[in-house]
Amino acid sequence: MANREHLALLKAGAVKWIEWRQKNPQIEPDLSAANLQGNNLRGANLQGSNLSRADLGNALLVRANLSCADLSSANLYKAILVEANLSAANFTIANLRGATLTQADLSHANLIGADLSEANLIKSVITDANLIGTDLRGANLRDADLGAAKLHRTNLSFANLIAANLIAANLSEANLYEAEVMGAYLYKTDLYKANLTKAHLSGAYLLRANLSEADLTDANLAWTNLTGANLAGANLRGANLRGANLRGANLSGVNLQQTIMPDSSRHD
Repeated sequence: MANREHLALLKAGAVKWIEWRQKNPQIEPDLSAANLQGNNLRGANLQGSNLSRADLGNALLVRANLSCADLSSANLYKAILVEANLSAANFTIANLRGATLTQADLSHANLIGADLSEANLIKSVITDANLIGTDLRGANLRDADLGAAKLHRTNLSFANLIAANLIAANLSEANLYEAEVMGAYLYKTDLYKANLTKAHLSGAYLLRANLSEADLTDANLAWTNLTGANLAGANLRGANLRGANLRGANLSGVNLQQTIMPDSSRHD
């Protein structure tokens, strides 16, 4: 349970909270399981706070500092976290469904098992974050930076990843069914056994990406750069490779039934 004094100070307003934190920088606020639903915490300094199991549904946290905070199992349903500092925060099994995180800093954050379905993450920074098993169904990650992020078995079905940076990210066994990945940067990205069925990848940069045993059935790979990519054992049945660059790609054991080839011919 939350420390009553800490909770009272936070609810007393921004001025008192700032003064208390400045005078007591060594204290990590205990706001665990606190009811902060709909509260205005714009710009609040919550760095290192214990907010595990707290209810922050619909809370206003624009430009709030939550770096290194513990938000495990917290409810942040439809919370507004625009430009918030969430670096190295713990969001394991947290509910961030429908949250607004545009331009937020989630670098090095722990989001294992979190629900970010339908969340708005446009231009957010999620580099080196742990998103193993995270639910990002229908999330908007356009122009987001996911460089070196761990996305193993993450659900990105119907997600918007247009022009996102996924360089060196681990997306092995991830679900990208019908995801929009046009113009995204996937240099050296690990997509081993990923589900890319009906994914839209036109114009994506997949240089030296690992797509071995990936399912690309009916995927649109028109004009993609697959130079040096590993497609060994991948399923490209019915995929569109029109204009794609396959120079140096490993195509051993690939299923090319009904695939539209780079020269626009259809493979038998």
